[in-house]
Amino acid sequence: MRCRSKSILFALLCISAHQAAADTYSPALRIDKTFMAMEPPAQGTPSFVEADHLEGKKENQIEATGNAVLRKRGQSLRADRLLYFQDTQDVDAQGSVVLNQAGSTISGPHLKLNLDTSAGIMEQPVFYFAENDGRGSADVMHIHDKQHYTLDKATYTTCTADNQDWLLKMSGLEIDRDRQIGTAHHAWVEFMGAPILYSPWMDFPLSKDRKSGFLSPIVGNTIISGREVTLPYYWNIAPNRDATIAPRVMTNRGTMLYNEFRYLEPAYSGEMHLDYLPNDKLAKRNRGHMTLQHNQHIANGFSGHVNLNSVSDDGYYRDLANTTELTSQSSLLQEVALNNNAGWWDASARVQRHQSLIPNSTTYKRLPQLTLNARPKYADTNLAFSGEYVDFAHPTTLNAKRLAINASASYPLINAPAFYLTPKVALRSTHYTIGANNPSALPNASRTLPLYSVDSGAAFESESTLFGGDYLHTLEPRAFYVYVPYKNQDSLPIFDSGQASFDFTQIFSEHRFIGNDRVGDANHITLALTSRLLEQENGRERLMLMVGERFSFKTPQVNLPQTNFGAPTTTTNKSDILLAASGQVTNTLGFSSGLQYDPHFAHTQNYNVTANYRPEVGKTLNLGYRFNRNTLRQIDVSAQWPLFSHWHGVARLNYSLQDNKTLESVAGLEYNQSCWTFRLVAQRFVVAAQQANVGVFMQLELNDLVSVGQDALSAIKRNVPSYTKLNDKPADKPSSVLR
Repeated sequence: MRCRSKSILFALLCISAHQAAADTYSPALRIDKTFMAMEPPAQGTPSFVEADHLEGKKENQIEATGNAVLRKRGQSLRADRLLYFQDTQDVDAQGSVVLNQAGSTISGPHLKLNLDTSAGIMEQPVFYFAENDGRGSADVMHIHDKQHYTLDKATYTTCTADNQDWLLKMSGLEIDRDRQIGTAHHAWVEFMGAPILYSPWMDFPLSKDRKSGFLSPIVGNTIISGREVTLPYYWNIAPNRDATIAPRVMTNRGTMLYNEFRYLEPAYSGEMHLDYLPNDKLAKRNRGHMTLQHNQHIANGFSGHVNLNSVSDDGYYRDLANTTELTSQSSLLQEVALNNNAGWWDASARVQRHQSLIPNSTTYKRLPQLTLNARPKYADTNLAFSGEYVDFAHPTTLNAKRLAINASASYPLINAPAFYLTPKVALRSTHYTIGANNPSALPNASRTLPLYSVDSGAAFESESTLFGGDYLHTLEPRAFYVYVPYKNQDSLPIFDSGQASFDFTQIFSEHRFIGNDRVGDANHITLALTSRLLEQENGRERLMLMVGERFSFKTPQVNLPQTNFGAPTTTTNKSDILLAASGQVTNTLGFSSGLQYDPHFAHTQNYNVTANYRPEVGKTLNLGYRFNRNTLRQIDVSAQWPLFSHWHGVARLNYSLQDNKTLESVAGLEYNQSCWTFRLVAQRFVVAAQQANVGVFMQLELNDLVSVGQDALSAIKRNVPSYTKLNDKPADKPSSVLR
């Protein structure tokens, strides 16, 4: 029986196996331009076949030719010719075969596939994986199921179809899409046609999931330590635990072993670092570093944490670190604490010490420190209480126990949207019990002082139209009065207190000192005025201007030994004038600045200004200048900017005009292609007064596969604010793994 139709919908239900094996001969069924649905009773899932020509043959065979398409259970198979065996669910496809399943596309000249098991074999396949835009080819692909493939003599890349700048070639490739891992055997990486890396076994991620294995080697050079090679091994112990072990070979020093362990549980989390360099050839000693950070949730608001940091010697960071943040550290914190947060009150207990990195210097220990804070509210009155007990211990200087109690109450008399007036009364009491190392025979001492303050202000608003936009302009005057009586405190020890910075935060505070060792006397009023220009549509602050000054009715007498810039002098009761300006002037240009001016001597005490220009992704320019009279004058410039073609430049200069020397500088080039990036960065930073370290970083990053060279990216990110990694995808992928 034959029939022909240009538009026919035909449904054929498969007959049972014994019917298919009947002795009676049934002529072939041929249908042109036809769509057919076939439903084997054993599986119950229909198969859909569409082709220019369909022909039914004996033994439950269907032959489809001409634009043949077969669909079943999320699988789509296209070919010039399909031979479909209904009883076994086998398919033999020939000519321009394209198989789509589970987000992968595989094409080739010939495919044998079982629709039930999704197992089969394809000759000369070309494949594409949607997870990471990975593609490649092979001599033969063995399809084990929808998620697992094995390929013989394969190539792989994440470059686009018209780009083969880099290729991973291998004798065998295993794809595990359940674990999102590709494993290559006897693999080598070719870049621009030249082999750059070989590994007998290489596996790489198909997604951002973590996996165990060797990370990309880091190669570099510094003036002090010489040539360096670091080979990290990442161990994905469990979904909530991992570790990194990284030997670092330095030609001038020896081999150092870095160890990092991280863990995360519902009730606790933390990480530990343990680094060891045996027999440093330059320092002539063993060197090491240890860090443990642990956070613990106990129950009912109770929690605890451990923060332990230690190095083997004062010069550890100076010799072995690669950032100014580490080399500039003067001490390392070591503490264990227990906390309780009960909403309106909280308490803590901790023991604390610091390892000093300054030679012949030792800091105080807190053994222990106990604190209690409460913030109840009663009849619209805001009450506050803070108590602290500390046992200060030191091997050579004065020891003492200090108990400090601070209590306050404030009541808002006016609390309207445009006006506020809030008086406050407080009491500060401190008691010292003097201990060991007391050659001057200081007696126990106490100090109790009251404190009074009134904070008031207003906010006036007006609408305006500027530059074609609707804006809200505000004028916000503020007055803050503080009174604290004078009490001589010269005989009281100083353990952990210091002068507060003179800025807009401090001038609206009752306290001129940080800590409980000094209570500054005061009888002054602070006047300030703030003005803002806000976009009415989204509330964006386009411009903010602020000015403030403190006026003392009586010259303060309590001071610390160090110079107190900005405080009223003996000849005038006016403080320095503070000015600040900031804003997002345009969508691409923003700035922030502050200035402290001494009207008595008619000079600027300090100022700083920063500006940033970010017109688009990959373009950023940051400018900064800081000035402190007689102590500091620094410029800081950093940028990321396209140069030409695919080249981008990155740079940073932090220069001290006061000392006529560069504190830190970075200069680098980036070349970004669709599937790889090359970075060349040189960095110089000061590690001591007369010592600087220089490093050169060269890195080739093949997207979603491997990075070869030293980690230049970290140096760039630390030095260029708002730096954009141009080859990032919307969801970051992890570094590849070698093993």
